[in-house]
Amino acid sequence: MNIAFFGSSLVSAYWNGAATYYRGVIRALNARGHQITFYEPDAWGRQEHRDIPDPSWARVVVFPATEAAALACVEEAKRADLIVKASGVGIFDELLERAVLEQKTSANMVIFWDVDAPATLDRITNHPGDSFNKLIPRYDAVFTYGGGSPVVKAYKACGARECVPIYNALDPETHFPVAPDSRFAADLAFLGNRLPDREARVDEFFLRPARSLSDRTYLLGGAGWADKTRSPNVRYVDHVYTRDHNAFNSTPLAVLNISRDSMAKYGFSPATRVFEALGAAACMITDHWEGIESFFEPDHEILVARNSSEVIAHLIDLTPQRAMQIGRNGYRRVLNEHTYAHRAAEIDQTLGVDVAV
Repeated sequence: MNIAFFGSSLVSAYWNGAATYYRGVIRALNARGHQITFYEPDAWGRQEHRDIPDPSWARVVVFPATEAAALACVEEAKRADLIVKASGVGIFDELLERAVLEQKTSANMVIFWDVDAPATLDRITNHPGDSFNKLIPRYDAVFTYGGGSPVVKAYKACGARECVPIYNALDPETHFPVAPDSRFAADLAFLGNRLPDREARVDEFFLRPARSLSDRTYLLGGAGWADKTRSPNVRYVDHVYTRDHNAFNSTPLAVLNISRDSMAKYGFSPATRVFEALGAAACMITDHWEGIESFFEPDHEILVARNSSEVIAHLIDLTPQRAMQIGRNGYRRVLNEHTYAHRAAEIDQTLGVDVAV
């Protein structure tokens, strides 16, 4: 198929947590024979903070931040077999949500791909007059970043014809174990941008344990935390480019995953960084979310904490040997069941595409 994909950015992870998800999915789809054009706006400084050049496995079109340019890309995209509008492009989202549907014919498919379904569902539930409510039934299907049965049920209640979770996964070509790097040495590390619906959970699961176990070292990565009050044993490294993610995940004794409020509420929404960290054979401690057992075995492949006290208990009990074994167990599981090649096969099956790989 020829696929036209409108998203935030494929080439920059700057204030763009979906970047590695897009890359993994699109690279895997291309490996199955699909041709993808990714349309992204020149906005939010992302082009000035590129992580990768234009890849060989997708054509990237960066359009100026004007409505006219966005609509010109939509007009070009009408020749595609599948048109995808992702959530959270960052500008002109409402315009694009309507415009891609105007290109729908009997010969193509138009899909809404929600990379933050819990937030979208909360928005349209709290604001029944939101224009997106009327558009949902017009899409051939809604794909989501995760969310499991609660998100599927909620989207179906909003009139979606079909709703299919396409979960985050690992791209083994970009995320893998590497040698430790002293820049990222710590007992516990957390990587995530500062967002309103994440901050309280960072306070609970990361900063509170840091204050309680003052003899341990902690590493905080991600944009926006520079003025955040933190104890002296918490070192801040700001935005971590994707080229350094493997070292960030491979070096510390343990790596922490902290879900955003909405993701934790709906459950079944493992963040991309869970798979990336396990792909680097990291010992991961994650906050609890519904459905985790569907992906990884707690205490064997991943450690689960419901509050700061349980994070502290895990750190006290964790030896380098046990951390290494948990990391290896998680690494095996993610390679066997949770790569983007697995996800791309699911996408083709959902779309009824017969591909010989």
